[in-house]
Amino acid sequence: MSLRNHILIGLPWLFIFLGFLYIYRGPSISPLYGSDTNIIETKSEPLNGPLNKGVCSDNGSWRVGDLKMQTGLKYAQPSTQNGRTDVNSVTNWNAPLVWEGTFDPVVIDAIYKKMDPRVAVVLFAVGKYTRFLKGFLESAEKYFLVGFRVTYYIFTDNKGDVPTIKLGKGRKISVVTIPSVNRWQEVVLGRMKWATITIDKQIRNEADYLYMMDIDSVFHNDFGAESLSPLSAVLHRGYYKNTRRDQFPYERRPKSMAYIPTDEGDYYYTAAVWGGYLEDMYRLVKYCYTQSEEDAKNDIEAVWQEESHLNKYLLYNKPTKVLSPEYLWSDYDKIPADIKVVRISQLVKNYEEVRPNGGH
Repeated sequence: MSLRNHILIGLPWLFIFLGFLYIYRGPSISPLYGSDTNIIETKSEPLNGPLNKGVCSDNGSWRVGDLKMQTGLKYAQPSTQNGRTDVNSVTNWNAPLVWEGTFDPVVIDAIYKKMDPRVAVVLFAVGKYTRFLKGFLESAEKYFLVGFRVTYYIFTDNKGDVPTIKLGKGRKISVVTIPSVNRWQEVVLGRMKWATITIDKQIRNEADYLYMMDIDSVFHNDFGAESLSPLSAVLHRGYYKNTRRDQFPYERRPKSMAYIPTDEGDYYYTAAVWGGYLEDMYRLVKYCYTQSEEDAKNDIEAVWQEESHLNKYLLYNKPTKVLSPEYLWSDYDKIPADIKVVRISQLVKNYEEVRPNGGH
């Protein structure tokens, strides 16, 4: 048989083999050419690499890596017998409830610094609230996730009022200009709208964790990596002790999307400090925004604006870590015995003077 006939007979079998190979491996895509999706070529780190960073999950979002720390770190030996007995340190869904004395900052900061996450802090300073920027930022540089990469995203209607602050290594400020408003309630509700838009367009590419924080606050003690988790919520200082669930200031009108029946509820959380993985926070922020929009269509506004929607979400989507009121106290209130450390506190102010509609 001639060589030509051998080739003609063998070609069909070659095509069948290549077809099976295509099905098994899938189509190859060269990074040199464009496509309908954004293809990025990445290299995985070796298993024995020198740095245990956080990693991307299958859906592209950041998550905690292994809880490794460097050798030679000196810290107090943990105990199975001694600890806080005056407060509960775990929820009934087995999430940590964080108080001073329930963690070792030396250990947990060392673990998370090895992962080297990027942290976004979303702040709104609209109208006269720009006066609080300097105190917040200077105290945050002293106490908030010191040694971590942090970007403060300042949403303001007057970028000229943003002060120049000396920042630590790996820390920066990004100013986002937004319109002025006539009611303080619009500032509160607008936070969810502008945060949703900016996370989607910008912050998503620049951060692994995101915190929402009120600007009219000052840090007083370390606020560290013990606060990090996929979704961390802070107990409201006014309702964390003996308040029955039917007395929580949830939205009780069934017409609102934030409605919670009187026989349901875990805790009451503040909307002045909350944080988590960027994608988890994006879902929650967007939820608060879209639910507020639905309420507006039905001519109703939740009793405590986004805080009401936040509490509705966290009732049915449990936080992975609950932070005690140490993580947001208030200068208006006396500090009780169970609050061993005030990490951040809201300032006393004249609401009628600083709010656009006189606080009403």
